[in-house]
Amino acid sequence: MKKTAESAPEPGDFVNLDQLRVLQAIASTGSFAAAGKRLHRATSAVSYGVKGLEERVGFALFDRSGHRAVLTTAGQRLLLEAEQLLERARHFDRVALALRDAWEPSLTIVVDGALDLKPILAAMKGLVQRGLPTRVDLHVEYLSGVRERFNDQRGDLMFVLDFAGDARHVARPLAPLCMRLVVSPTHPLAPVHPRSKKQAKRTRAELAQHVELMVEDSGTVTNASALGRLSLGSPHVLRLGDFHAKLEALVSGIGFGWMPQHLIEDALEQKQLLLLPFEEAEEHRFIPHLSWRRARPLGRAAELFLELLAEQPGWSDG
Repeated sequence: MKKTAESAPEPGDFVNLDQLRVLQAIASTGSFAAAGKRLHRATSAVSYGVKGLEERVGFALFDRSGHRAVLTTAGQRLLLEAEQLLERARHFDRVALALRDAWEPSLTIVVDGALDLKPILAAMKGLVQRGLPTRVDLHVEYLSGVRERFNDQRGDLMFVLDFAGDARHVARPLAPLCMRLVVSPTHPLAPVHPRSKKQAKRTRAELAQHVELMVEDSGTVTNASALGRLSLGSPHVLRLGDFHAKLEALVSGIGFGWMPQHLIEDALEQKQLLLLPFEEAEEHRFIPHLSWRRARPLGRAAELFLELLAEQPGWSDG
């Protein structure tokens, strides 16, 4: 069957799913009659469906010279595409059915990268494993970038390091996050006797002579309150994109800086990093918050995510 310009289908003249089901049934059963029995329709109806599909694609799908309906090479290739389309159609039906039962189409979560992501990712894994129709997006930002991404993407949940209070949002305090001032043992600022309680504490003027490592605020509007607590005012600043890069830079001895306690526990234990005595403060504590819009109640997927999060070892909502 040769396709000509006169017989070429018009744009929008699509193959219908019923034709693909007929193709799949014939290929599976080996005959038009058996396919008709499986589909509960007459053999003539099956033949008509195949004829319409062959006219649509412009070539023969079956070799009809024998007793069995054998797919041509082109027919075999098209069958693979047909099976994928039918599976997508079944998935479409499952999603539509689930959405009818009030699962939200998408769930967008924005997290400050200073927080411990392990329990959040574990909760997301539990959500994904349930095969929900909801598409889940996780964005990691820093400081003011969290709120900006949350607003720009119309996020559903945000985990923010520094929450100033906002009547438009529900805000749930989380367990405190501790920032520790650390340095490599090879760095000039490293304490000579790190275990000594009488170790001299460094002044701000001493720190200002060395490179301060900072994670850059990912927002366009600087969160002055949080940055003010994290910056020591050194004129020599190296800004990095995330805390994992900062950890590598600290271990390599490039400079000093604040790090979340949960990210440096191994490095401290292995003596790759040392706590840096500082006369003003050797740690900063933040009270992170989980927040969402008061005017937009959480959907079923968001509620389930929070339930799974609460089950994670070590997770606390403060």
